Amino acid sequence: MYRKAAIGLTFALLLLISYSIFIGTVDLRSYFIPLLKSSMLAPQSLCATGPPLKVFMYDLPRRFNVGMLNRKSAEEAPVTAREWPPWPRNSGLKKQHSVEYWMMGSVLWEGNGGEGSEVVRVSDPEVADAFFVPFFSSLSFNTHGHNMNDPETEIDVVKLLHESKYWNKSGGRDHVIPMTHPNAFIFLRPQVNASIQIVVDFGRYPHVMSNLSKDVVTPYVHVVESFTDDNSSDPYEFRTTLLFFQGRTHRKDEGIVRAKLAKVLAGYDDVHYERSVATGENIKLSTQRMRASKFCLHPAGDTPSSCRLFDAIVSHCIPVIVSDEIELPFEDELDYNQFSVFFSFKEALQPGCMVNELRKLSKEKWMEIDNPLRGKAYNRNHNIHIDSAGVL
Repeated sequence: MYRKAAIGLTFALLLLISYSIFIGTVDLRSYFIPLLKSSMLAPQSLCATGPPLKVFMYDLPRRFNVGMLNRKSAEEAPVTAREWPPWPRNSGLKKQHSVEYWMMGSVLWEGNGGEGSEVVRVSDPEVADAFFVPFFSSLSFNTHGHNMNDPETEIDVVKLLHESKYWNKSGGRDHVIPMTHPNAFIFLRPQVNASIQIVVDFGRYPHVMSNLSKDVVTPYVHVVESFTDDNSSDPYEFRTTLLFFQGRTHRKDEGIVRAKLAKVLAGYDDVHYERSVATGENIKLSTQRMRASKFCLHPAGDTPSSCRLFDAIVSHCIPVIVSDEIELPFEDELDYNQFSVFFSFKEALQPGCMVNELRKLSKEKWMEIDNPLRGKAYNRNHNIHIDSAGVL
């Protein structure tokens, strides 16, 4: 049953991404409230292979989830689809870890079990295949955990789960908990580690604690706006910057490569490598510059991955991934080599190597790699399509 839950959740996440992660500019309520008619509400899933996964979602008070979006509200009753709040527009980098928000909203709406649904929400835990814990662990850390302590909300959730008959029945192995921020449950992780964790990579934890045998790697939510009106007749010539990066250059662990790359990539007229923090104005500048660049650099940050990979995808800028070991979302379904370029740390840090290799790519080859980002090519092996809005 646990294996079925993990596989089912992976499929459900693919559907979730189709709805929301790559369309992050749309008010989520239009997806999940049945009375708001939209052609996007009932796409046929490409992944459904059997009956929908039966999911029991814990009815947690709002302080564990959407209450953190509006801390002025004292409402404690569990949120419903009709009351679902929009994601705050000016949330900055907090948005990158908002998968927990989109997942909960998806269960609230998709859980109604419409035609083609991969998930049906059940009210009887006795018949559930999986248990979803709607706790915004990433937002909780960003909101309450600035002193690197486990927030009170985390402590309370762990207590609630350990008192649950159904957690104790399986030891938590059929429970799904989103924890995409690397510091979510930073000290309490061992107490919930048996669960199926929704993560963005495995950078902070040993493989015995977090791994693909039980967990699901999901995309970050992109921070820049999707490039939905990319109508250039000659995008190769229009994009005058060869390689673009804008962000923090001093990071921990594998992220030290960023400071080294700053030196290696200095002095090129067609390379933009800028140290920057994620203010609202800088995010707007980054959006414009990504749309004017042929390639967008994706080096490791504090962990092996970052949201800029998905910022590049929705900007139709070919990602250049610098990593010796990175787990990418849904690698069994998506061939990232079709729309990305990879360099090892050694290759990237060799002076001139990365720039020269990118310059060697002909216009025709660049267009071939870039086409999937623009909705002009299909992955025939898996029938996966990336359309002009960046939707999988």
